[in-house]
Amino acid sequence: NPQRRRPVLSGKNRTGWRIGKRPDAIIVNMSNTKQVVLPQIAQERLKRLESRTAKVGVIGLGYVGLPLSLLLSEAGFTVTGFDIDAKKVTELEAGRSYIFRIAAEEIQGARKKGFTATTEFSPLSEQDAIILCVPTPLTEHREPDLSYVENTAKAAAPWVREGQLVVLESTTYPGTTEELMIPVLEAGNTQGLKVQGSGAVAEHGVFYVAFSPEREDPGNVTVARRDIPKGVGGHEAIATELAATLYEG
Repeated sequence: NPQRRRPVLSGKNRTGWRIGKRPDAIIVNMSNTKQVVLPQIAQERLKRLESRTAKVGVIGLGYVGLPLSLLLSEAGFTVTGFDIDAKKVTELEAGRSYIFRIAAEEIQGARKKGFTATTEFSPLSEQDAIILCVPTPLTEHREPDLSYVENTAKAAAPWVREGQLVVLESTTYPGTTEELMIPVLEAGNTQGLKVQGSGAVAEHGVFYVAFSPEREDPGNVTVARRDIPKGVGGHEAIATELAATLYEG
C-alpha cells in the first residue's frame, strides 16, 4: 500500500512519518506538517535499503559490531566488517568466531551470504551505509573515552561518499555525533562533502548522519538480538528515514 503510514523513531526532538511515494519522488512528512522531498541521492540509497540490496559497512567487530553484522547479513544486506585487529579479520575470514556466545556456524552462514571482513578502510567508499561500533571505555574520571570514535571517524572520513548514511552506535553522551563525529568527517573528507543539515535539502555534495545507541545485551540468552528494541535519531529528517529503514530489517 503506497499510502501506508509507519512511525519513524524520533531524533533531535522531531518525529517523522513516511507517508508514501509519488511516481517521481519520495516524501517524508514531519510532525510539524513540513514535507521533505528526498533528493535523488537519498532516494537511491533508500530504495536499496528497502529492498535489502544495500551494502552496509560495520566498523568495529567486537561484542556489538559482530552481532550487528550477522543480523544485517541475515536480513539480506551485503555486509563488510572493518577492524584494525588483523587477528579478528583472519578468524572471520576463516569462518571462526572469537566471541563465546557466537557459534562458528553463524559466521560461516554469514560468509555464504557475502559477509567479509577487512582491515582496509578503502572499501567504505562502496557502502550505502556505514555504522561505527567502536568502544568508549570510561576514563579514570568516569567519562567516556571518545578517542576511538574520533580516530575511527578520521580513518573513515576520506572514504565517505555522496549520499551515504553514517551511523554512530557507540555508547556516549548527547552531542557526540554533532560536536565530534560530524566535524571530523567533514574535515577529513577528500571530496569536500558536508553533512545534510536541517535547512534546505541539498541535491548534491552531502552525506547523512544518525545516531542509534547500541542495544546489545551480552548476558541475555533468552531474548533474541533481533527482538531488542532499537531507537534511531537522525541529524535531520532524511537521515532519520534512512536509518529507520536500515534497522527495520
